[in-house]
Amino acid sequence: SAILSSYFLNENLNIHGKLGCILSILGSTVMVIHAPEEEEVTSLDEMEKKLQDPAFVTFAVLLTVIALVLIVVVAPKRGQTNILIYVLICSLIGAFSVSSVKGLGIAIKQMLEQKPVYGHPLVYILVGILVLSVSTQINYLNKALDVFNTSLVTPIYYVCFTTTVVTCSIILFKEWSSMELGDIIGTLSGFCSIIIGIFLLHAFKNTNITWSQLMSAVAKEQSLP
Repeated sequence: SAILSSYFLNENLNIHGKLGCILSILGSTVMVIHAPEEEEVTSLDEMEKKLQDPAFVTFAVLLTVIALVLIVVVAPKRGQTNILIYVLICSLIGAFSVSSVKGLGIAIKQMLEQKPVYGHPLVYILVGILVLSVSTQINYLNKALDVFNTSLVTPIYYVCFTTTVVTCSIILFKEWSSMELGDIIGTLSGFCSIIIGIFLLHAFKNTNITWSQLMSAVAKEQSLP
């Protein structure tokens, strides 16, 4: 998306933005590679127990509070000037949409197996959460795209969303209990790479430095006695 926006929307990334994109993609890839395998959930009853776990409930409440503070307090004041506000709202809400899709996928699988799922209240709760979360994401993602360049919004949203979803999955399915030391180090290393990538994208977004200018400066420095 960042590449296409440079061709069709004339929203070119400077060298810091390109390096930030590369670091963000590498970091999120490392996080996904070292993330442990999900615990298999085969029924809505099992999914309901997972969703009622105190650790996940605490995590969900924390995400909800942070998202509401961003929506009600921070976004009206700084949403038009800070790209992270709208993007963080979309990313935090994205954890709920992914969890809802996971539960609805289990419901559809059970329905195809001729099991009675229509009377399970969790199905309707998940549908409501999915509709609310997706509509909120679309709303604030469109706001971010209206104000900021697509070449900046897309990579930052990508890494924030990936980080939130991986964290949610680890907490929901208790994946940390099976993580080895190498996987923990790999996940933390990937997360640090993502943070550095976002910093490069955001902090130097108004710095007009191109690769040709950098190479010219290096060549000029090398030519000096």
